[in-house]
Amino acid sequence: MKILLNGKNGQVGWELQRTLATLGEVVAVDRREMDLANPDSIRHAIRAARPDLIVNAAAYTAVDKAEAEPDLAMAINGIAPGIMAEEAGRLGAAMVHYSTDYVFDGTKATPYAEEDLPNPLNVYGKTKLTGERAVQAAGIPHLILRTSWVYGLRGRNFLLTVLRLAKERDELKIVDDQFGAPTWSRMIAEATAQILAQRKDLDEVGGLCHLTAAGQTSWHGFTRAILDQRDLGSAKPRLAAIPTADYPLPAPRPHHSGLDNTKLRQTFGLALPAWDAALKLCGEEISPAGTN
Repeated sequence: MKILLNGKNGQVGWELQRTLATLGEVVAVDRREMDLANPDSIRHAIRAARPDLIVNAAAYTAVDKAEAEPDLAMAINGIAPGIMAEEAGRLGAAMVHYSTDYVFDGTKATPYAEEDLPNPLNVYGKTKLTGERAVQAAGIPHLILRTSWVYGLRGRNFLLTVLRLAKERDELKIVDDQFGAPTWSRMIAEATAQILAQRKDLDEVGGLCHLTAAGQTSWHGFTRAILDQRDLGSAKPRLAAIPTADYPLPAPRPHHSGLDNTKLRQTFGLALPAWDAALKLCGEEISPAGTN
């Protein structure tokens, strides 16, 4: 199998380069080879690679900045996946695409299932939902994996931000009324590879599938877990819980965006570890200085 992996330098994409390597030839590209804001660049890269499978791990992920750049966010998150899917159709290829818990409004009391009606609150969520629907409309074998609160040891993410701020500040004020499942990028990549290794027909078992760590916490709870596993001694900052109203941001967030992973377990026999267990494993790879 020849796999075209887009977003090779992102949190999930970097991990996918390693996990997908056992499945076939991986052609990994980034923005230089495939600019998602440029339809011609997308088509050229796919036609040059002629893959059997496209794995799109690239996205516009700056949630707040998207409010000021809706057209760019839509080009990358909404339009580009549809172009990839169209090109996949011409080649007879399949596609794996990643989406987000932010397609939901957070008003449901229990975790969201794949059949629940999306209602995104912000531009980022709206563009990601548009991308989902564009892939679905192309009529190709596909798998759309919705995940949440992605973190890792590369790029910009909440884990690395907290570790940095812990060195700079005496107190961290963190929102405690938004709940979700922090999910390690490596677990996402490993689960993706395990799904693909089963060689199941994505026409039959594909579509939407939720893929997150088990359990839920708040951003405050996530922060406490990060700080508790670091030996900061007397330098450990105070941690204060605040409501969303006390930390206004350009993009509104859902208060409860947990995802139900039943389909993942029933269809592919997979279940990710609890979010805090995965965080502990990730933390074991971080040096005392706070870097991997």
